[in-house]
Amino acid sequence: MPPTLASVVRNTSLHLTVLAGADHLERPVRWVHTSELDDPTPFLEGGELLLTTGIKLGRTAAQLQAYVHRLADAGVVGLGLGVGLSHTEVPQPLVEAAAQRGLPLLRVPEPTPFIAISKVVSAALAAEQYEAVTTSFEAQEELTRAALGKDGTTAVVRRLAARLGGWAALYDGSGALSVVAPDWAARRAGRLAAEVDRLRRRPAPSSAALQGRSPGIDTADEDYVVVQSLGADRRARGFLAVGTEDRITPTERYVLNAAVALLTLTLERSRELRQAEERMGAALLRMVLAGEVATARQVAAGLFGGLPEGTVRVLVAGAGQGVDASESLGELGDRAEQAGSRVGEKLLVAREDGTHGARLMVLALDNGAVHRACLGVVEEHEGLSLGVSAPAALEEAGTAHAQAERALAVALRGGRRSVDHEEVGAGSLLPLLGEDAVTAFAEGLLRPLREHDRTARGDLVASLRAWLSRHGQWDAAAADLGVHRHTLRYRMRRVEELLGRSLDDTDVRMELWLALRSGEE
Repeated sequence: MPPTLASVVRNTSLHLTVLAGADHLERPVRWVHTSELDDPTPFLEGGELLLTTGIKLGRTAAQLQAYVHRLADAGVVGLGLGVGLSHTEVPQPLVEAAAQRGLPLLRVPEPTPFIAISKVVSAALAAEQYEAVTTSFEAQEELTRAALGKDGTTAVVRRLAARLGGWAALYDGSGALSVVAPDWAARRAGRLAAEVDRLRRRPAPSSAALQGRSPGIDTADEDYVVVQSLGADRRARGFLAVGTEDRITPTERYVLNAAVALLTLTLERSRELRQAEERMGAALLRMVLAGEVATARQVAAGLFGGLPEGTVRVLVAGAGQGVDASESLGELGDRAEQAGSRVGEKLLVAREDGTHGARLMVLALDNGAVHRACLGVVEEHEGLSLGVSAPAALEEAGTAHAQAERALAVALRGGRRSVDHEEVGAGSLLPLLGEDAVTAFAEGLLRPLREHDRTARGDLVASLRAWLSRHGQWDAAAADLGVHRHTLRYRMRRVEELLGRSLDDTDVRMELWLALRSGEE
């Protein structure tokens, strides 16, 4: 702790007397400054003990009061007036003004040189800095040993809480609380979810200070909280929160920074291991999708801890054209793995970049924690969509993957966040007709009819649509068009001539109907 006015006054060699502001002597002294100016505030930063002989103080009560107000407003922590030169004693109006503003006023006797006071404060400040360096070094060594031991992150959080005399909590990349120390602080740490979520949406590293009390905490539990994101490549891998009774001192800040650095290194090291596991998981997923389930089981049993057991779903995530979904897909993969690890659920994840852009495939238990986490992530990210297969056995994963891809195509085309395969199967085929290739086919097929309608009599496109919608019933279709059925027969023969196709062919009828409907989508 820095020296205080009280510690300076207690130094008997200085023979200082407190004339006003005795209730404010615990203020820390950051420096000693000597000035004979009537307004020294332009040269002050706050936190100083100002010493003066009062040569230019002025003699009237108004002048002395104005002088005290200027010092108090500038953040001066105390005023020392040396007697014996300009003033034989401290002026009473100065004492009254200092008492009114709560500014400690010290009488400095003539035998005490100002330099002696400066030396006392400088020595105390140097001792504080030495203590801070020594304490920080010891804390770094202690935290480093903890990080290198078993359960490194847990040990670091516990040692940090003990060092700060408060509590500490570690959250994973999704914002879920993973470690808290001491145990009684779990309630406080749990109430920081909103603040952690705000930091999760900002590039790492970033921090937030909640001075006064934690959000939602009772007055009896008020504390000072600092939340810091952990990560080295702009994406947060985790979050650290600490709570203390008082504001964090510079020494404690050094300790906190050391813990942040160690936890970041630990998480990044864990990330490298996870990346190796991700590559293994991606290879296993591709084996499963290719139908090599038995081989995948043998490999996973020894190296991956096994495959998902029970009914599974395949989920495929992606974004529309022109949307950079790299970070969103990365977060989706992280959140899926974190959800699985929390409940011990196995999953397989693979990322691929193809002609339709980046895709993330996840194979997980039907309606399990991973499945629910993926649905939650796509709801948070604009432009990201998810296709979900029907429930399937692991041996049917290849078919499930195809279902998920089709569901994703429907979701992207309709601007929806997620689509289940059941919705695709139970709905209409018409929403699938928006593909560029289908549109181009329809335009090419119907072009001769549309060119005819622009240059000759007879609306062949409308007549064809009416005839097909009436399943080839001449009278009903002619009535819809308001023409004679012989006119309609002539028009249909003209359609066959222009297209070079027979309307008696069921496949031709189907293609023409889909082409007409494609233009309507």
